Amino acid sequence: MRRLFFAALIFFFLGPVPGTAFRYPAIDLTQRATARPLVFAPQDAGVMRFVRGWRLESPHSRFGGFSALARTGPGGFLLVGDNGYWTRLGIGADGAVSDVRIDALPTPDGRPRRKAMVDSEALARDPASGRVWIALEGINQIWRIDPDLSAIEARRKLPGSRWPANRGPEAMARLADGRTVVFSEDADDDPRGREALLFTGDPAEPGAAPIRFLYDSDGRGLVSDAAPLPDGRILLVHRRLGFDPVFTTILAILDPADIAKDAVVRARTIGRVPVPLAENYEGAAVSVEGGRTLLWLVADDNFNVWQRSLLLQFQLVDLPPRKVPDSKKAARKPAA
Repeated sequence: MRRLFFAALIFFFLGPVPGTAFRYPAIDLTQRATARPLVFAPQDAGVMRFVRGWRLESPHSRFGGFSALARTGPGGFLLVGDNGYWTRLGIGADGAVSDVRIDALPTPDGRPRRKAMVDSEALARDPASGRVWIALEGINQIWRIDPDLSAIEARRKLPGSRWPANRGPEAMARLADGRTVVFSEDADDDPRGREALLFTGDPAEPGAAPIRFLYDSDGRGLVSDAAPLPDGRILLVHRRLGFDPVFTTILAILDPADIAKDAVVRARTIGRVPVPLAENYEGAAVSVEGGRTLLWLVADDNFNVWQRSLLLQFQLVDLPPRKVPDSKKAARKPAA
């Protein structure tokens, strides 16, 4: 019954719903976007401190639905939507938007894309080469795409997973040592947590089977994205549905040192998005700029008129320290 209730909530709030008004009733491919500053005061307390934010808008019919985010350089962003389109843009210190490009992800055979084929939910970018890895929920695959986002270099179906098509890979973090962690949105055949995978090599290439583990969100909601932190840990974004507000976004930190085969892994909460900025945040990126650790969040507007494509910037201050090697493990292996 609980599952049916939350399924109904997701269907109602994230659409499509009969009578719902959608943006872009006519096709417009104008390569332009604007960033309207949000009126919300910067914060000077807590671990996760709001700095600034914008509402992103464009007349382009495929702009929006953002489910993944990468920082491409000072002022530069790559946003990928669950409609299979990507947006590159720059935002200056004054909020001016430049270098806008909106285009479609490639398909494996060049045929017209279908929603199930290009439902992109997470991305990781290699800053050295510019290559990106995309996690696709509808087909349970990981793709590696060239820096121009014009060709698929490699792709692999998630091995050994039984993830449902609409609850599959939702978050992905590529660690500095080359490992990649992929979290399912709601693959919970095990009551102790949602299934996740740790790849020791390139997740888009054939290779060793990934390490399966379970993530227990401790009531924070479902994981909607992940991003590596400078100290090697993983920042997790959680989305919880309700009524006031509709979306609650809770941020937590997971230590990959806790991951082991069939272990149950937990995270530590560091903050949440303030209620006045509540939206459906599904993309996250972390960067270090000017000696500050910055968190960026982007919201998926689902192409609904009542939702917004918001891009927020937070500063992460005094993150909780990593556990020392002899501390109590957060991961618990299942009983034999």
